[in-house]
Amino acid sequence: MEIAIIAHDMKKELMTQFCIAYCGILSKHSLCATSITAKYIAEATGLEVERLLTGSQGGEQQIASRIAYNEVDMLLYFKDTRPNSDSDDVEKEILRLCDVYNIPVATNIATAEVLIMALDRGDLDWREIVKADARGLSRHY
Repeated sequence: MEIAIIAHDMKKELMTQFCIAYCGILSKHSLCATSITAKYIAEATGLEVERLLTGSQGGEQQIASRIAYNEVDMLLYFKDTRPNSDSDDVEKEILRLCDVYNIPVATNIATAEVLIMALDRGDLDWREIVKADARGLSRHY
């Protein structure tokens, strides 16, 4: 499965700790993340993480594009929750695209743990069928 990861500045340490805790599960999947988040995760865990642009330079747009092209199976998106943090248009678009394309998304550690455990049990294997349908590869009997 393809897992995209975004962590705002105030959540990078939490995301890194999360990835350390679930390194064994994450190691079985392809990971991509915005640049600084990818660097932190790779250095802390040894996981191979495709490093996209920083969020402010277009990394979040890169992930949005991958979601729209059905190239992401899960999004871990730890957002800044401070009252004065701005929810920008890109963030809204990413979450909208996840809804449109049925991409499981976690915006906090509690939901991320539920999704990672479901991933490990095989509960998200239906994403492979969705991707095959999108490519026109599934067979209808």
